[in-house]
Amino acid sequence: MRKVGFFRSIHVKFVIIYVLLILVAMQIIGVYFVRQLEETLRTNFQTSLKERVNLLGYNIVQEMGKERTTEDPSLEDDIKKTLKDFVTGDILEVQVIENGSLKILGASPSSSQGVVGQRTTELRVKQSMTLEEEQSAIKIDQKNGYRIWVLSTPIKSDKKVIGAIYLVAKIENVFEQMKTINGIFATGTAIALSITAVLGILLAQTITRPIADMKKQALAMAKGNFSRKVKVYGYDEIGTLAIAFNNLTKKLQEAQAMTEGERRKLSSVLSYMTDGVIATDRKGRVILINEPAAEMLNVSRETVLSQPIVELLDLDDTNTFEDLLEEKDSLILDYSTKKKRYILRANFSVIQKETGFVNGLIAVLHDITEQEKIDAERREFVANVSHELRTPLTTMRSYLEALADGAWQDAEIAPNFLEVTRTETERLIRLVNDLLQLSKMDSTDYKLKIEWVNFVDFYDRIIDRFEMSKEQNVTFKRKLPNEAIFVEVDEDKMTQVLYNIISNALKYSPEGGLVTFSIEEEEDRIIVSVSDQGMGIPKENIGKIFDRFYRVDKARTRKLGGTGLGLAIAKEMVNAHGGAIWAKSEEGKGTIISFSLPYERSEEDEWS
Repeated sequence: MRKVGFFRSIHVKFVIIYVLLILVAMQIIGVYFVRQLEETLRTNFQTSLKERVNLLGYNIVQEMGKERTTEDPSLEDDIKKTLKDFVTGDILEVQVIENGSLKILGASPSSSQGVVGQRTTELRVKQSMTLEEEQSAIKIDQKNGYRIWVLSTPIKSDKKVIGAIYLVAKIENVFEQMKTINGIFATGTAIALSITAVLGILLAQTITRPIADMKKQALAMAKGNFSRKVKVYGYDEIGTLAIAFNNLTKKLQEAQAMTEGERRKLSSVLSYMTDGVIATDRKGRVILINEPAAEMLNVSRETVLSQPIVELLDLDDTNTFEDLLEEKDSLILDYSTKKKRYILRANFSVIQKETGFVNGLIAVLHDITEQEKIDAERREFVANVSHELRTPLTTMRSYLEALADGAWQDAEIAPNFLEVTRTETERLIRLVNDLLQLSKMDSTDYKLKIEWVNFVDFYDRIIDRFEMSKEQNVTFKRKLPNEAIFVEVDEDKMTQVLYNIISNALKYSPEGGLVTFSIEEEEDRIIVSVSDQGMGIPKENIGKIFDRFYRVDKARTRKLGGTGLGLAIAKEMVNAHGGAIWAKSEEGKGTIISFSLPYERSEEDEWS
């Protein structure tokens, strides 16, 4: 998880917001207070001077209205005397100007020398006498840079303007006081902000500490650790949130344990299922596939995730995902090749929420290759049995009907018909006996009567029996060991195995041919072989000669009385003994039928 930046921290944000709120409040209060204080100080300063100016105006009116004799002081002298005592404190200069002539009648000692008796050039003086009202302004003194207040007040006598008083006062002290007050206020603001920041940090910690604990707990929960608990610092809203968070952690821990248990159960079920299982999301992309399904489809589990299921099952040319959602029956997936038959059956189940919204699809795969093979073999077996039974029965019925119609009275035909009927009856009996033999071997209670047999002598006796009863001109050649080889076999069943193999060799051997019998001794088995010099078996048919009712040359086999079950019976019996049977053949040169039997060397064999 990415680390939170300093200025992104809620702790810092809280302190900054708290300080900014105090700062804004202080500034608003400060601006309002300073403006009002400045306005009040300036107003008080100006009001005080205006009152003094009004008093001065009253005295000037008295002096200007007084009747004078030659012995009395002049008006200018009286005004000068009056102004002498007036200029005190912040008053810098005072002038008295006569209306009409605009002549300066008197000036304070601080005024420039020689201004008395001259015409004034001040515009405000003219405006105040013309408009009959005060004219004032704050200006900057060009000499020292101080702020000064200029006031021009008309002097009225009997509501008639007779002159004006021009006043210049130093107002810089008012602004100096405001500057000092602003400094004090700024210092107080800084102190207040510092205290606020400290208090904000302490307050923020009380809020952010449980939040930080909850953050650590959330990170631990994300890693699967549900053992931590958030410390509850109080029972306010944050404390209630911490308690709720701890309860949530407990619930999540229980739910996670339950989910993990269910996941393990599901994983175990999927792992040990022999059927393949594939799950998709609502768009048909694979989100889960178990090992049997991956093996059935010959894919890697990691590479097929997020792959469309129709593409995975090779159905994209014939079906869409929507078709699979609506599929009620199972689909047969045929992946057979020329060399190998491979068939799967797929059943589909839609995953739906309670609202009916489709959330995905489950596909269950079954390998039905063996089942299809068994069904095909069963159908073929029934067809073959039906055909094999129908052929002799049809022949027998035809000949018996002919005999019943009077052929039995013909001395030449009747014996021939009876011989054919007898031959077909024997063939039918052999077929039924072979079928019964196979049925017994397919049953679960089939048992062998095992005993120790010297297989060399046993094999030699069977060859002798065939050699004495053979009707063809065929030579027997024996390649048998001189010493005894003892194996555990059922003598009756092994006699039938050898009988079936040798009978086939004699049937397909040409006149003057050679049949070779051999036994080879290996480490843990013996190999018994019978070879002939017959027409041989085509290479593509070698693996089928041990199937039931299979014949390479069906016409010739039926002519020789074969049922097509001899080698199938031999295979079942050899397998029951724990051995194996196989064939090697070359067309036009002959066939070798071989089978193996388990063999353990005796101590006498090892010493010899």
